[in-house]
Amino acid sequence: MQTSNVLIGAGSRPAQPLIRTIHLRDLRDALAKGVDDFYAMPTHAMFLCIIYPIVGFVLARLTFGYSVLPLLYPLTMGFALVGPVAALGLYEMSRRREAGLDTSAANALDVLESSSVGAIAALAFFLFVIFMIWVAVANAIYIANFGYAPPASVTAFLHEVLTTPAGWTLIVVGNGVGLLFAMLVLSIGVVSFPLLLDRDVGAAVAVLTSIRVVTHNPATMLVWGLIVAGLLVIGSLPLFFGLTVVMPILGHATWHLYRKAVEPEGAPPPTFPSKQETHRYAADFPAVLFPWAK
Repeated sequence: MQTSNVLIGAGSRPAQPLIRTIHLRDLRDALAKGVDDFYAMPTHAMFLCIIYPIVGFVLARLTFGYSVLPLLYPLTMGFALVGPVAALGLYEMSRRREAGLDTSAANALDVLESSSVGAIAALAFFLFVIFMIWVAVANAIYIANFGYAPPASVTAFLHEVLTTPAGWTLIVVGNGVGLLFAMLVLSIGVVSFPLLLDRDVGAAVAVLTSIRVVTHNPATMLVWGLIVAGLLVIGSLPLFFGLTVVMPILGHATWHLYRKAVEPEGAPPPTFPSKQETHRYAADFPAVLFPWAK
């Protein structure tokens, strides 16, 4: 029964949310609302997304320290494949602000207590598997063009990639394959996580709904994918610090895009355990900072 709930939600039969037709003006409006959410909750958003530049620096350090320089670009760009998972807290904050609820940073973790958490975890694991496959494929493409020998230096690596036929092949084939992975993740993840936060529909229904949104609005969703890719590249350029602004805006905007793409009626909302107000004492610090660990 528990497995069934993870796949199809809490209802007696799988829900089929209704899909809307969306246009370019809807993308602009979703981005505008994402910016508005960011301005309304900038400290929270920065708190949730500060991990992005940290991970970027860690990836760069591992690359230069362990002779896996060819994987720096695939790791950085492939990190966007798990972006929908990292933006869960942002979706929740936008949902709460839309509903007029408290939007403190601690509320972003309420998703861990949602009845949809099993479906969210299953879908997150699936995206991480896709990410690992992408890294393996990218590494295989590099080896096919340059062999197993590591680059002699950063300068030599850039020279080989940018000025040789093998490097040009690597760029074209690597980016082409990466585009396919990005299209796959866009199709299964563009509204699936917001839908699971909003309704208890299960992972299978959420993925199917996301695919239906993309196939029903192919041109508009292609533009959305290009917008996401372009903003991620721009945010990555200044040593990844730009992602602390880009990621919150995209995360909030994705919630509003979900609202425009999927009809609000349908399956029941997720359930949360009731919270009892308790007195807090100085002796409880720092445990009160981690309520989910109680």
